[in-house]
This record gives sequence, C-alpha cells and structure tokens, in this order.
Amino acid sequence: QVQLVESGGGLVQPGGSLRLSCAASGSATIRAMGWYRQAPGKQRELVARITTSDITSYSDSVKGRCTISRDSTKNTVHLQIDSLKPEDTAVYYCNAYAPWERPQDYWGQGTQVTVSS
Repeated sequence: QVQLVESGGGLVQPGGSLRLSCAASGSATIRAMGWYRQAPGKQRELVARITTSDITSYSDSVKGRCTISRDSTKNTVHLQIDSLKPEDTAVYYCNAYAPWERPQDYWGQGTQVTVSS
C-alpha cells in the first residue's frame, strides 16, 4: 500500500510560478511518481512523471515550463510550473505507480490550482 500527501497549490496570477510536492509512504515498491490534473468538464490528464531511474516525461501543454524532480531519500516528488496560464487551472493529483501491488496506481487527495488575476 501507498499513502500520498500533497502540498502546495492555491491561487496564482498568470505568469507566476507554482511548486507542488507529494510525499509517499508505505510498504510498496514505487517505480514512478507523477502529477495529473483534471479541469472542470475534462478528463484527467498527465502533467509530468518521473521514474526511479530519473526518466521524465511531460505533457506538451507544460513542456518547457515545467520541471518534475524527486528526492529519493524522502520519497518525495516536486512539480515546478512556471509561466502559469489560466488554462493550467485544475485539481492536481499526485500518482504513484507500484507495479507489484494491486491496485498498481495510488492517488493523492488532490490540490486545487487556480490561475487568475
């Protein structure tokens, strides 16, 4: 099992920056962690993901202004998004992938990010 605790989020002005953090705990072996987001009326989508081999992937919508990183000693991932746009407004969810567990995917409770002036 995996427990995820998210922090960060809130109201940010367009052009601003945001840092989200997610701390994982539990007994499962995690192979990747990432952030997804879901805007009202839309499906949940991947924002960024990082594996335990530090292989990263980003959605096209945030590529170039987003950085995902991890602290393996604390089992924590961080998501930095710069040059925020109103369309980045969504609930952001932390995800942990533990391939030898059932279920394989674990989710945080979600944190609201609102980009508005």
